[in-house]
Amino acid sequence: MVRGLLNKLVSRSLSVAGKWEHHQLRRLNIHEYQGAELMGKYGVNVPKGVAVSSVDEVKKAIKDVFPNESELVVKSQILAGGRGLGTFKSGLKGGVHIVKADQVEDIAGKMLGQILVTKQTGPQGKIVSKLIIGCSKGGTSIEDLAEKYPDMIVKVPIDVFKGITDDDAAKVVDGLSPKVADRKDAIEQVKKLYELFCKCDCTLLEINPLAETSGNQLVAADAKLNFDDNAAFRQKEIFAMRDPSQEDPREVAAAKADLNYIGLDGEIGCMVNGAGLAMATMDIIKLHGGTPANFLDVGGNASEGQVVEAFKILTSDEKVKAILVNIFGGIMKCDVIAGGIVNAAKQVALKVPVVVRLEGTNVDQGKRILKESGMTLITAEDLDDAAEKAVKATVK
Repeated sequence: MVRGLLNKLVSRSLSVAGKWEHHQLRRLNIHEYQGAELMGKYGVNVPKGVAVSSVDEVKKAIKDVFPNESELVVKSQILAGGRGLGTFKSGLKGGVHIVKADQVEDIAGKMLGQILVTKQTGPQGKIVSKLIIGCSKGGTSIEDLAEKYPDMIVKVPIDVFKGITDDDAAKVVDGLSPKVADRKDAIEQVKKLYELFCKCDCTLLEINPLAETSGNQLVAADAKLNFDDNAAFRQKEIFAMRDPSQEDPREVAAAKADLNYIGLDGEIGCMVNGAGLAMATMDIIKLHGGTPANFLDVGGNASEGQVVEAFKILTSDEKVKAILVNIFGGIMKCDVIAGGIVNAAKQVALKVPVVVRLEGTNVDQGKRILKESGMTLITAEDLDDAAEKAVKATVK
């Protein structure tokens, strides 16, 4: 039975002003079954389970792995929390079901290929293409627990230069309620989790719930793992687990074009060069009463092709009512951006107003390219002017 939980053992966090959605941090997120496999490689105890993607695989899992189990758990695999309390668009309640063994095939058939909506997916939901078949143990809603009983959340700071010590791990274990029977083994489990966190470049390693078996063994019954995208070059095996079908398609397209894109919930699409300029542009849009639809940084050395791809991504968002291009040319040249805008207009049917502010390297050439293109553009002299015009352009 569940004997306690270890939530957010170690995490790195980024806080940014403004309204950000849960998926907007640039980090790799993997499925629960993938996390269990990875933890198992580091010696962390995980429950026995099998990932399946068809009813035939469900039948095989029951026959080969759980032939003697009378009751099993069927868990949807999507990159979002709150699965157990979610609802499928088909009407089926719950993305996690504990059922009799002879009911597993039926319930799995009703879950596979269906869209599950949870409090973290938004109303669009996410499609379930994989399930886990396992023994019936689990837990939900750590967020609610943390809000109602904050004293139950144990925080232990770790010196990253020294690494985790036995005393550090013991503080985590001793904070569990009720106390675990095999304290020494539990301390080792915490240390192994920390080792995984560091060696795999995790940004988040969350175990919920942490269960204790009848044999006094701690088991990470469920887990959420995120990884630093900047570590992709040295974590190739982990990043091969990426499931693009669970991600924002605009962010996937941007990554393929080597662009930095984060989707927001506003109505003004932003294309800039440089993260600082992107933040300033979003802030000034808000100052003038508008809302940014995204953070899109083409970087300091984008090609015309990348600018074209950026426009395709911006115009694919149905909420976008205007586009603001704000370029301060340094390494990134204004004429390259201008050429990209013209080529994008030829390939993409621009149905919304485009406000352009160019300044810096080759700015005169850039403005000439735009003027001679015959495009209907709204030009701006400075950032304040550009933001004001972009906000006005969204009002019909």
